Amino acid sequence: MSTRMMFEEENQLQSVEMQIANQPLILKILAKIFSYIFHPVFVPVYIVYFMLYLHPNLFAGFQPFDKTKTLIMGFVMYTFFPVVTVLLLKALNFISDFHLTTQKDRIIPLVACGIWYFWIWYVWRNLPDYPAAAVQLTLAIWISVSLALMANIIMKVSLHAISMGVGLTFILLLAFSQPLHFGVYISVALLATGIVCTSRFIVSDHTAKEVYGGLVVGLVSMLIAWFVG
Repeated sequence: MSTRMMFEEENQLQSVEMQIANQPLILKILAKIFSYIFHPVFVPVYIVYFMLYLHPNLFAGFQPFDKTKTLIMGFVMYTFFPVVTVLLLKALNFISDFHLTTQKDRIIPLVACGIWYFWIWYVWRNLPDYPAAAVQLTLAIWISVSLALMANIIMKVSLHAISMGVGLTFILLLAFSQPLHFGVYISVALLATGIVCTSRFIVSDHTAKEVYGGLVVGLVSMLIAWFVG
């Protein structure tokens, strides 16, 4: 049975590599660019920026300095600390590469990110001026990294897809719960999600199960946070 599984994995990997090799160069380049622009360490910051500066109501009572401080806090916890963590782990040889290409490489970074994400949720949760939607978003991000850690036991779930699933579901929930015109934001979120997931098929070794599973993890995490948090 183990031999059969080994052959299946090898055949699947070869099939993925052939599909990637057959893609036009321009598509590979664009897929790489989109994968970096919408990297999981950046997507939460984009959503925080949306809440602060594009949404008309969520942070309406905040002064410019308070909005800047909130954005910096989001950047530090969602981007700076995770990136520094991965760099330190690579320098200490705890992981094999920066891209976390194996399930083993992802364990410590996901645990560390869980700590950073829990901290910002706990802080925002105890700040009375912060809107409930922002707190629910931070809770969803923490839940998503916790579920990603568990899913990592059985498959290398797409972290890009998880982050896009959280973001898309958050925009949809806001649209359904508020009397505002969200057509443009929904369109952008859907387009970005489709582009990012397609990019992962082109330039990564993710299977369909890992990409679509990531979207489901993100969706479920946001729904749990929305109705529980």
